Amino acid sequence: MELSPLWQLLTGLGMVSLLMAMLWLIQRIKTDAGVVDVGWAGGVGILAIWFAATSGSEIPFNRRLMVGGLGAIWGFRLAAYLLFNRVVGKSHEDGRYQALRQHFGSRAQLYFFWFFQAQSLLAVFFAVPFMVALHAPQAGVNGWSVWDIAGIVIWGLAVGGESLADAQLARFRANPENRGKTCRAGLWNLSRHPNYFFEWLHWWAWVCFGFGHPLWVLSLCAPSLMMYFLFRVTGIPHTEAQALRSRGDDYRRYQEEVSMFFPWFPQSRHG
Repeated sequence: MELSPLWQLLTGLGMVSLLMAMLWLIQRIKTDAGVVDVGWAGGVGILAIWFAATSGSEIPFNRRLMVGGLGAIWGFRLAAYLLFNRVVGKSHEDGRYQALRQHFGSRAQLYFFWFFQAQSLLAVFFAVPFMVALHAPQAGVNGWSVWDIAGIVIWGLAVGGESLADAQLARFRANPENRGKTCRAGLWNLSRHPNYFFEWLHWWAWVCFGFGHPLWVLSLCAPSLMMYFLFRVTGIPHTEAQALRSRGDDYRRYQEEVSMFFPWFPQSRHG
C-alpha cells in the first residue's frame, strides 16, 4: 500500500491516537499515568514502520528497511525499558504524574485524556525525521551515502550507549547495599544523565539520514526539542530535584564532581 506523505501523517496520527486512548483507559484502571511514556516511545517505533511500509515504490527497499528497522528498534527498546522499569511492579505512580493528578483535582481524568492525546502529536512530530530520511537523495555504492554511514555510526553509538547506561543503573539498583547511594558505575561516572545524553544523540543520526532533502531542516527540530524537554521540562530538572530529596549530600557531591549532561572526566572536589 502506497500513501502520500500527508496521508501517512494523518493515518499514523490516528493509529497512535488510538493507542494512547487505550493506554489512558489502562491508566484510569491502574491510576498510573506512567504508561504514557511507554506509549510515546512505542508509538514512534510504530510510525517508523508505517512510514517505511507505505512510502512510494520509488524508494529503494534497503532505504525502507534501514529507516523502518532502526526507528522501530530504538522505539521498542525504549518502550520495553520504560514498561519494565517504571510501570510494571512499581507500587506508586511517578512523582511527575502524581503532581499533575493533584493539580488537576476532580477533573484529572479529563485532563489526562487530552494529555495522552497530546503525546500522539509529539510522537508524529518526532517521527517526521523518518519521513525526511526516506525521501533523502541517495548517493554512493548501492544507494548509500557518506551521510548514511555517519548516521548509522551515530545511531549505533547512541542506542548502544543508552542501553549500556540503563543496564549499569539497573545492576547498581539491584544491589541492596546501594540503597540511598548515587550510581557512579561506568558511564554514570562521566555524566549524571548518560541515558538522556544518548537519547539526545540518537536524533542526530536522523539529521544525517535526511541530509540533502529540501525539508532537511525539519530533522533538526527533533534534537532541538529533545534538548529543550531534557533541560527545561520533565527531564533533568525533575530527576535532579528528586535525587536531592532522596540522596541529599551524596548527590550534591555527585553534582560537584560529575558533568551534568555531556560525558567528561570526573572532577575532584579538592582539585
